[in-house]
Amino acid sequence: MKRVALITGGTRGIGLGIAQALAREGFNLAVCGLRDESALADPLNTLRSMGAEVLYCRSDVARRDARDEMLAAVRQRFGRLEVLVNNAGIAPKERRDILEATEESFEQVLRTNLQGPYFLTQAVARWMVEQKKADATFAGCVVNVSSISTTVASVNRGEYCISKAGVAMATQLWAARLGEFNIPAYEVRPGIIQTDMTAGVKEKYDKLLGDGLTIQRRWGTPEDVGKAVASLARGDLPYSTGQVIVVDGGLTVQRL
Repeated sequence: MKRVALITGGTRGIGLGIAQALAREGFNLAVCGLRDESALADPLNTLRSMGAEVLYCRSDVARRDARDEMLAAVRQRFGRLEVLVNNAGIAPKERRDILEATEESFEQVLRTNLQGPYFLTQAVARWMVEQKKADATFAGCVVNVSSISTTVASVNRGEYCISKAGVAMATQLWAARLGEFNIPAYEVRPGIIQTDMTAGVKEKYDKLLGDGLTIQRRWGTPEDVGKAVASLARGDLPYSTGQVIVVDGGLTVQRL
């Protein structure tokens, strides 16, 4: 029986790259997003053409009722869930210096990027423990997609950086709590990835990348991140719970 993965924000950008990588690994998929399913024919058909059974859930991870409905739909469709990938995230609607940033923006970003995934993981972890107790061979894991903004300060989007730093600690917390059940939790930390979220700063980063901002002088791709998540979902690093996989082309390597 095929294993099942839930990828939040799985219909575009990094999330779609992850979904495609897991489809190639033979997973059935539940993906969620904010858009109506009628607007997602291309990505969903692509995933299905790769052999995956795909459930799309229109769900806002910042809302508890939406998270509950999404998990109920996954239970009804598949009856199982082995892998949770917390990928959904937003940037501030307007980049503002932290001297000028608003509480409204802070609350919105943290609800989506940190609070929502934290409590989605809580609900999924309870289900995974239930599955493990019913079947000792159950092999599940949690993968949190964060950002180099976990440790690299951007003073014009402080709320985003803080949300991702929180995700890093949440990964360690879930790793520690789920260890007794042998359910690992990992963090995948992307760098500068070419997606619709970074399209507005493409010219800026084209120059920076060309000037050596990263050791590998190119944009990262959703496929790069997808390959990292797929290795974790396959179980390639079974004795590394709580660890960080950095996918940044060497950007955060200190150099003289």
